[in-house]
This record gives sequence, C-alpha cells and structure tokens, in this order.
Amino acid sequence: MRRAVAVRLSALLAAGALTAATGVALSSTTASAATGGVTGYATQNGGTTGGAGGQTVRATTGTAIHQALCGRASSSTPITIQVEGTINHGNTSKVSGSSCNTAADRIELKQVSNVTIVGVGNGAVFDQLGIHIREASNIVIQNVTVRNVKKSGSPTSNGGDAIGMESDVRNVWVDHVTLEASGGESEGYDGLFDMKDNTQYVTLSYSVLRNSGRGGLIGSSESDRSNGYVTFHHNLYENIDSRAPLLRGGVAHIYNNHYKRLNESGINSRAGARAKVDNNYFEDSKDVLGTFYTDEAGYWQVGGNVFDNVTWSSRGGDNNPAGPDPTSNTSVSIPYGYTLDGANCVPNVVAQTAGAGKGLKVSDGSCTPQNPDPTDPGPTDPGEPTDPGPTDPPAGTNLSIGAGADGSSKASGTSYGNVVDGNPSTYWSPSSTTGSVSVKWGSATTVSKVGLRTASGSGTIGAYRVLNHDTGAVLASGSGAGVVSFSPVSLKKITFEITSASGTPRIAEFETYAN
Repeated sequence: MRRAVAVRLSALLAAGALTAATGVALSSTTASAATGGVTGYATQNGGTTGGAGGQTVRATTGTAIHQALCGRASSSTPITIQVEGTINHGNTSKVSGSSCNTAADRIELKQVSNVTIVGVGNGAVFDQLGIHIREASNIVIQNVTVRNVKKSGSPTSNGGDAIGMESDVRNVWVDHVTLEASGGESEGYDGLFDMKDNTQYVTLSYSVLRNSGRGGLIGSSESDRSNGYVTFHHNLYENIDSRAPLLRGGVAHIYNNHYKRLNESGINSRAGARAKVDNNYFEDSKDVLGTFYTDEAGYWQVGGNVFDNVTWSSRGGDNNPAGPDPTSNTSVSIPYGYTLDGANCVPNVVAQTAGAGKGLKVSDGSCTPQNPDPTDPGPTDPGEPTDPGPTDPPAGTNLSIGAGADGSSKASGTSYGNVVDGNPSTYWSPSSTTGSVSVKWGSATTVSKVGLRTASGSGTIGAYRVLNHDTGAVLASGSGAGVVSFSPVSLKKITFEITSASGTPRIAEFETYAN
C-alpha cells in the first residue's frame, strides 16, 4: 500500500522571464510534475513532506541551490527547489546566510529542514558533486542523477559519497534517483548512499545504484549503532562489489529490489543489525545476504526472495553467508502498511520504474507500473507558515488556562506565561534551540493529553519529551507539534522538554487536558 503525504510535493513551473544570471527564479505559475506518496520508514516519526506548502524556485546551478536555501526567512521555512541542467564544481559556490550553512565543493543541506530538491524539465545531473545532508530533517530528494563523486583524485566532493547523511539526521525520502560511479575505492570512489552518526527514518525508493565498489552503509563503524529505521524498496543494485547495503545496528526493511551482479557480497547485516528481506530478486551474484568481514553477527528475516544464479562461499571466521538456503534468524515488526510485488516480476517492474527520468512511475503491488498521482497545485510564495498544532484538539477544558508556567530558559522578548494565555500570537522560545517549559498547578491535577501549538516562523522541533516534573518520569516522547496522549497521571507540574531542533522553536500554547 502506498501512503500519500498529506500535502503533495508541489513542482511548479518557472515563468521563464524571471531567470537570473545565477540560475535561480521564483516560480509564478502553478502546475507541473506529479509525484507519488512517501513510503516506508520515512512515513514514521511525524512523516516526511520536504518543502511542501512553501515557496518554489527554479535552479540551474549549484550556487542557485545554495542561494535558495540562504534566501529563506529561516532554516526551517519550507522550500521546493526545482533543478534542471548539470550541477558541477564550476557552478557551485558557497553562499552565506542566517538560514543556511553551505560549502563550495558539495550541495550542502546542513542544519536545515523542510527542503525538497527535485529534478524537472530535461533532468538534473549532479556531476562529480555529492549531496551532503547533516544535522537536518524533513528532506526530500527526487528525480535527480548523482554521478562520479570522488573522495580522492580530482575533483573531490562529499567524502566520495553520492548522497551522504550524518549527524542527527531525521526523515529523509530519496526517490527515483540514479546514483552511479565508475569504479571502486582504488579509483577514488566511496559509497553511493551512506548513513551514519544518528541518522534515522529514511526511505530509498525506485532508484538505481550501479557501477560502484560500495552501494552504501548504515553506520560508519561497529560502534556507530545509532542509525536505523531505513526502508529500501523497488531499487536496482547493478554491478556493485559490496554494501548493498552494509548494516551496522538498527533496523532495515528491504523489499522488491532487483540485485544484479553483486560481485563480492550484498546485504551485509552485522553488529546486531536486523533486516527484513522480502520478495527481492537476486541475479548473477555472490553471497547476497549474510554477515561478512566481521565476527559481530547481524540478523535477518527472509521470505519470498528469488535467487537466480547466486553462488555462496563457505562459512568460516568472519565470513558467514546466509545461503545456500537462507532462513530467518530473527523477526522484524514493520510499523507501516505496504504491498509486495511478487519477486518474479520485480526485474520487470523495477526496470520500468526505478531511476531518474522514469516519469516517477510506481508500483501498487500488482506487478504493473502505475503513473503517479496528480499533484495538488500549491502557493508560489505563502510567506512564513504557521503550524497551528492540533487540527482536532482534545475535547474538554484546556487545564493550562489560568495555571502557572515556568521553564529552563527563555529567549529575549518571550515569556513562559505566553504558553498558558490562550493567545496563539504570543509564544515562548528557549534561549537556544533546546530547553523546557512547564505548566504548574497549586494542587494535583490529572492530565492524559497535551497539545502543542507553534507560532509563525517557528523552528522545527526535532525531538521532545513530556515529563512528570514531580517524579521525573517520561510520559511521552516524539517530534514536532501536535497532540500527545499518555496514561492519565496526577501531578502538580508537567514539562515539555525540547531535546533537539532545527532553528529556534516558538511554542504558542502548551495545552493540557484530563481526557
């Protein structure tokens, strides 16, 4: 089952006459390319919508991409950047600004959120220039080609990764992309799709990864086990030596992929990783599943896979292939809905849908490629969005009205009392990106739900905890604004603690309810 995003990714056509010498233009018309909905683990943790609902710009250079990021009101203001043409070192410069942190030798999505990069028109090619996602959240990359990114030789970019994610990254959807190299590490290339240092809730779908020594990894070392919740589906891995992918810790869901010519090893689950491997088609390959190059075991649940001309090496030492008759040694629970194509039709379905320039076609589980859903037109420049918080607030009395409030810190010009005044235009902000605010009563009060509303221009809450301040117990945790439910508890003080964020959050109301 494909799960559509609440607001479709808008892809608006530029007016043409507005194109500047830098290669960036503000779109002035609505209409354009259609997209399918986000799938897999990127639907979890609040979902992934990228720049949906925000301004749309057109970029034909890397510098223009950076200018679009730096021209936003804040680092979390939603934006869709339509890219056409070849992006390379010659047209990619560092751009400075309060809403961005860019570099000259890569496309840098660093310390930002709510961004879509989508190829349009005649296509977008990132030539020898990688895309780097760091300390970022809610990112969509779609319909682009990234090729020949090197970590050694000349020119170098992004540590040799075509797309690389690291350092507290959350909710990334990479869809209908083509990632390719022209050799392995000895030729200067590294991974095509790497995740490390606390990267979570990622989906790679309908994409092509080929002609590389390394397909990609989750975790940079045996001790880097803070990554996971990654879905790989309907991708083609072709002529890859190893790491298709390499998993160190965490959970991965790998289904309906076509693996062709995995030369040394394929899915390498190790260091406690758990992979659910369903209805894939493995062809003309070696050691397509197992724990390789380490004695720290990983685990897998397998079902419905086809092994066509696959060879298996002998087990021993740090080489432990799952075959020649792979069986499950763990179970993995998947929290989202999905429908499997039969493994025998995977090569045909993937050939017609995977990669850039395929019209964003998808599969609905019927072994027949489907055209994407229509795109809902969006505004060209809506200004700073407001997240009103709960769209369906809990019934009953908001117990925060008339209660007291305090907290750990507050930004200049804000007040703790603004979260309990019933006025959504006033707000509390922490003095930095993290901090806490509390609602308190003179006597014990029963609470089972809280509602968080953020004000216009707010940064994105990356992670939070709701605490019983009386005891220190964690009542709930998650990300973003909205309604949070937990078992009823009697307390005198409840605290909302922001533990990570992109930009500075603005909490307009901290509502509390008994039911």
